Amino acid sequence: MKLRTNREELVVTVVAGVVAPALINSGIYDVSAEGDPFVLPSVGGINPNVRIGDGAFAFLADHIEPAVSMRNNDDRLNIAFNAMSCIGNRVRVLSGDAKGALGRVTGTHGGVEHVIADFEPESMEKMAIGDAVQVRSCGLGLRLLDAPDVRAFNADPGFLDAWGIEVQKGRVHARVAKIVPAAVMGSGLGRSTVVRGDYDIQCFDDEMVERYGLRDLRLGDLVAIVDADNSFGRIYRQGSITIGAVVHGRSFVAGHGPGVTTLLTSRSGAIEVAVDADANLATIFPKMGAA
Repeated sequence: MKLRTNREELVVTVVAGVVAPALINSGIYDVSAEGDPFVLPSVGGINPNVRIGDGAFAFLADHIEPAVSMRNNDDRLNIAFNAMSCIGNRVRVLSGDAKGALGRVTGTHGGVEHVIADFEPESMEKMAIGDAVQVRSCGLGLRLLDAPDVRAFNADPGFLDAWGIEVQKGRVHARVAKIVPAAVMGSGLGRSTVVRGDYDIQCFDDEMVERYGLRDLRLGDLVAIVDADNSFGRIYRQGSITIGAVVHGRSFVAGHGPGVTTLLTSRSGAIEVAVDADANLATIFPKMGAA
């Protein structure tokens, strides 16, 4: 059955921020899970050579955010900027040499509270830190009308259409690039909401990494986390399932790794997944049409 949502009652509104600067640990050095100090590129900034579709382990960096990082400099307003910016929402640059450039939101990163967006390289080459940006927000409050046991978060309704998910007898059927066990989920657990931020896939156990192919994770991959319930925060619950998008790259720090922003979750396990290597934002966004 074709997906039916409450799209008609969703509010379309504009939320605004700026291109965020690159940040580094205030202590300069981080310490890896193996006890080694390191200094590497991390969150924020404009990264023209890091895009959705690239490997989450492809770059010598820690928590790298693909393409363009954004935030609102007022911390209170930044909460709304994060909560209302949904994956697939259109982003427009409002100032500077890249004024008028269009991109799409690829996720949100908790802790630093960034909204992340993908743009074409030629647009990123013209951008500057501090350029004003606005997101055409739509998706907060989204519901799947024929799958009452599945909750939706952080998704533009047009993105769900382009993804091609279907509903059969109350169960969602969706394509994902990887299956991830809840046992390896780390930083980001404990929040009481998933309408902003992410949580991380720990990749320090070699046997688990090999079994689930985690080294092959790509930025923008859609992944199914089994035995994970994100209905009212991120918890372990046997029989539950969550699908999210990989929004930032690997980490060397204990408890951290590629981050996942929640898209769909079912406490009862009412989501069926099929593994498809093309289940990535980089292949789905073109199906939404021009940003």
